[in-house]
Amino acid sequence: MNAEFSFSTSYGKLRIPVYRVYASPLRGVTPISESQFVRRENILFAYEVDVEVLGENFLPAYTHGDNTNVVATDSMKNFVLRQALAFEGSTLEEFLHVLGQRFLSTYAQMERIRLSARELAFAQVAVPEQGVGIFVESHLLFRRSHSDYAVAMLSFERDQDGAVVVADHRCGHVGMELFKVTGSSFSHFVRDQYTTLPERIDRPLFVFLDAYWKYQDSATLLDPEHTQYVPAEQVCDLLQVVFHEFVSESIQHLVHEMGNRLLARFPQLAEVSFEAQNRTRDQIAASTNDERVKVYSDPFSAYGVIRLTISRQG
Repeated sequence: MNAEFSFSTSYGKLRIPVYRVYASPLRGVTPISESQFVRRENILFAYEVDVEVLGENFLPAYTHGDNTNVVATDSMKNFVLRQALAFEGSTLEEFLHVLGQRFLSTYAQMERIRLSARELAFAQVAVPEQGVGIFVESHLLFRRSHSDYAVAMLSFERDQDGAVVVADHRCGHVGMELFKVTGSSFSHFVRDQYTTLPERIDRPLFVFLDAYWKYQDSATLLDPEHTQYVPAEQVCDLLQVVFHEFVSESIQHLVHEMGNRLLARFPQLAEVSFEAQNRTRDQIAASTNDERVKVYSDPFSAYGVIRLTISRQG
């Protein structure tokens, strides 16, 4: 091997679809005032899993074509699917934790592993309850949703004693698309010869939003009692309530308020972060009879992006 070079490698299997039916229900979640969510039935537990193996053990596969320490990615896919059948937990993060522990316990060739997953969102279909005259959620039929969804990442390594430990984690809820028709503004920004944007004291604000969070201690995240678990559903509901209530001067102002509310509501979190895209539409016409009535259309294809991370000190 050429001593002039250093190497950083990883390999794995992406987008492994997992559809587990009748997983253990999520119970014990602490209610918050911004959300009705307190439990998840997990009749359909559906996620897409990414497996990424890191380390130097399989470097000879790159440098010499030596696959002695390479675990086939097809084996990784089968491993994930078999573990999904045996899984007894009730959260995505618990599932990733089981996978990480068992991957490194099973394959000595793996030094470190990073596991990510995204929710394949399904909604229970409303059906009439016979003889009652009301609609109830079906426990058999689910409709695929292509809206916002939960995500998570856990990475694992071995400590000095060889035990598998969580090295890093991040949870999230992404793909939110929120349109507020009034109660947002953007004014008093820098104006010069390049400025064409008018000041808007009250504007309809359309935001694409991704939110992420980390716990102060990953053990809290993985506690099977779930009393300190932060469900993505509660985070999504809280962010929507803040958007509804808060009169913002900018998207920066809005995500700062969202971050403060999240950290206040969930003291078990160490950090929250956001990526927001400004997708506000252009006004085309306004009614002369009712100032509230306006028509908007898609703007120029470029859009602004705003990022914020808020971390607790100490």
